[in-house]
Order: sequence, then structure tokens, then C-alpha cells
Amino acid sequence: MADKKLRYVHVGTGQRSWMYITALMKEHAEAGVLCAICDTNQHRMDYWNRYIKKNYDHDPIPTYKAADFDRMIAEQKPDKVIVTSVDRTHHKYICRAMELGCDVITEKPMTVDIEKCQQIIDTQKRTGRKVTVTFNYRYSPRNTKVKEVIRSGIVGDITSVHFEWALSTCHGADYFRRWHRDKLNSGGLLVHKSTHHFDLVNWWMDTEPEEVYAMGDLRFYGRSNAESRGIDYTYYRTRNERAAKDPFRYVGPQDEHWKDVFDNIYFGSEDEDHYFRDLNVFSDGISIEDNMGVIVRYKNKAIMTYSLNAHAPWEGYRVVFNGTKGRLEVNCVEVSSYKNRTTNEFDIVNYPGARPLESARADLVPEILFQPHWGQPWIIDYPEVAADADHGGGDTLILEHIFRGVKEDPLGLAANNIDGARSILTGIAGNISMRTGKAVKIDGLVKF
Repeated sequence: MADKKLRYVHVGTGQRSWMYITALMKEHAEAGVLCAICDTNQHRMDYWNRYIKKNYDHDPIPTYKAADFDRMIAEQKPDKVIVTSVDRTHHKYICRAMELGCDVITEKPMTVDIEKCQQIIDTQKRTGRKVTVTFNYRYSPRNTKVKEVIRSGIVGDITSVHFEWALSTCHGADYFRRWHRDKLNSGGLLVHKSTHHFDLVNWWMDTEPEEVYAMGDLRFYGRSNAESRGIDYTYYRTRNERAAKDPFRYVGPQDEHWKDVFDNIYFGSEDEDHYFRDLNVFSDGISIEDNMGVIVRYKNKAIMTYSLNAHAPWEGYRVVFNGTKGRLEVNCVEVSSYKNRTTNEFDIVNYPGARPLESARADLVPEILFQPHWGQPWIIDYPEVAADADHGGGDTLILEHIFRGVKEDPLGLAANNIDGARSILTGIAGNISMRTGKAVKIDGLVKF
């Protein structure tokens, strides 16, 4: 007798929902059934029904407005609720789903502040339901290999970590033209984006943060910064002729598939909720930082220096682990953006002796390098994935884990609400530190 298919409902049907909707239509259709979708915007849900009809010849899925969440649970009786809504609303759906008897799969960050985090922890303890936080970067073969190397002991005890994350001018700017630009929505990049990175460090080292000190500011995006550099973009939105020469204007996907998706779930749905996807990154109304530096002490006594820059010419990360037996370096270029850049007035370089770089950054340094204190450095290989694989190949593997399950999980890839809390607490403490100018103790922020 075949295993019973689990029943899923999905809340929040923006771009990120595509991964889960299509997985339940195709690769994992035998394991689960998508019973309903829920959103504040009916136009968006209607588009997804047209999408699955066209691409999978699937009958329309029942749709529910956000206010009818409880009715959806009562009528559809799902086993699990998938949450990919705006970050500040995650806790509402996570907690209510558990109270109504469902397990939850939620996108990172689990939530954005201390109060909401505590509510999720308390509700999970009271109901006994399961919360899975989708830290897909754990599942990337590169990051999994780092975990294996550290666990092997060849680096020794980790004494310090340096972690640099660069967001390219293409990807980084996107956070400043949509809902993430409001810190109330996203918790800022230290919560929305860096939760991935803080979770990786917690997981890599099998530890948790103890104390955090942070500094950060809006130094590049925003109207006042642009004006100080002699740039005056006075338009509010960038999908118009006035923004034609703006290198930071919204361009959007170029392939027909994603162009169709964006044109429908965003621009074709504006009339209902007035959510605009193409705001000027040099306009007023931005309350998040674009340059941040953080110092973290962990319970294993290791310290980390962390930086995030949201206007870099390439995208990726560098992590260095200094241990009692040597040094482990991780170098990852996710996007060598210079290859696809359009020359404009801000790109021109005229410096004596300078010459164009003809090879990508990824060609210049080994991706994983171990250097013992004495002796020969070693390049450490890991399974290759397609260059365009989302999150370093992590998305494909985490979907397999979520919908199919695994008998064994020796590296602890699956993350629960406690992991979700410990990752965001570094960012939340960083926000408090930036506001107060003081170091923040993690213990006491929430009660586990």
C-alpha cells in the first residue's frame, strides 16, 4: 500500500512560492498534494492557477484571502502549512497553523524581532507541532563539505572566524526597491539576509552566539546619499522613460518564463494592493542599512568578524576559520557580475597602469583551501553543481528533504524553530547594538 500523500497549503504567493508550488506539481507530486493557496492579493493567486493549468494541466487550486486563513485550515485539513509571506507576518501564520493542529515549513528568517520569536517558541512548546526553517544554504554541497572538514578535526578547535558577504549591485539593490527597504517588514539585512550566514556559522561550529556588537548605516542607497554624490533621481518608480539612464533601475528577468511570472505576480497585481516592485533605490523611505559590520562571541569562545555590503560589483562570500591546527578558507563567487554589466558613466575606470580583468574571480583562488600551520596547503574538492543552481544547489536538496524525508541526517541539515531563533538572534542583537551603541548579550533576549 502506497504511503498516504501529505496535504499542504501555501501562504504568500510571491516569487519564492514558485519553488514549492512547482515542486508539488512535478518532482514531489507523488509525496504531497497542494490543496490551497492563500495571499492578500487575489490577482496573484489567480495567476498561479493559470500557471499550473498551462504548465502542468492541473485543475485550479482553491484560493483564500489572508483573512480567511482559519477557514482554509478548517476546510482543507492540511498536514503542513508552507509560509513564504512578508517576513513580519511569518509569526502570525506559523503560530496559528500550529494552534490549528498543523506542522509548518517556513522560509527564513523565521521572524524579525524578539517578541515574535518568543511567540513562536512558546506556541511550539504548547502545541508540540513541528516547525521546519528552510536554511537551504546548509544543503549546498560546498557548505556541507565545510561542515564535514570542521567536524573531522583537521582544523582543530576554531578560535576565530572572518566572514565577508558581498551582495552585487544587481541583487543588493533589489532589497532597496521593494518591501525589504522598510525595516519593520524585514528586520533589515542583518535579519533578512544574514540569517543564512549566522545559521551557517552556528551549524558549522555546533555552537550558538553569546554576545554581539554591531555597527551599520545606509551609506550608498537612499536619496541623501545619491545627492551627496551629485546624483539626482527624483522619480519614484523606475519602469519609465525618465529612469532609462539609471543603471540601478529595475530591469527584471530577461528570459520569457521569469518575465511572465514577474509581470503577472507583481506588475499585473498592483491595482489590488498597490505593492510596487520597482521603486527608486535612491528615493526616500529606506530604513535599512547597506553596510554592516558585526563582532560575535560564541559559547565555544570563538569570535567572528562579519561584514555585509549591498553594493558590490560581484556576489558571493569569503569565510576563514582559524583553528589550533591551521586555517580553512572558503571562497565562493556566486555571480561574477562584470561579465554581464552594461557600461555606463559609473563604470568608467581611467587609472594609469590598470588593465581589464579577463578571468572571473572564481578562477583566481581555490574555493576550499586548508593550510596547516606547517606543511603543504590542500585544496578540498566537493561535488559540483550546475552554475545556475539556486543557493549553490541547496534548493533541490532541501526540497527532497522536506517532501520526501530522509532516514538519517548525520550532519543535522534539517533546521527547526530553535535553529531559526538562534540564527535571527544574532541579527536582532545586531540591530539593538546599532541602535544603542552597546554590546548585547544573547541570553535573556528570549526564553527557550
